[in-house]
Amino acid sequence: MALSKDDVLNAIAEMSVMDIVELISDMEEKFGVTAAVAAAPAAAGPAAAAEEKDEFDVVLASFGEKKVGVIKAVREATGLGLKEAKDLVESAPAPIKEGASKAEAEELKKKLEEAGATVELK
Repeated sequence: MALSKDDVLNAIAEMSVMDIVELISDMEEKFGVTAAVAAAPAAAGPAAAAEEKDEFDVVLASFGEKKVGVIKAVREATGLGLKEAKDLVESAPAPIKEGASKAEAEELKKKLEEAGATVELK
């Protein structure tokens, strides 16, 4: 069974950058060529992947001067109890939510910053 060009391209698209670099090296060896041209599109791959990031971690960097307000915002966002939310806020820097969508992460960041916290999206 022969693979079509689309099958090969789809398989490459799912590979990590390191796997692609190794594949290029293997192709150079097998066919006795230099893949300088082929390396250029592979180099663009990580940049494209970075632009398409769709999951973010919301990290509380600091609770600022309004700890009570930040605790309330964390409780609202996470559903934690008072003690758990207080412990989480006091352990800053700490992740508040992991794997959030871009819109959800930005909304949570906005709410926490309005409450007086310093927040980072990673």
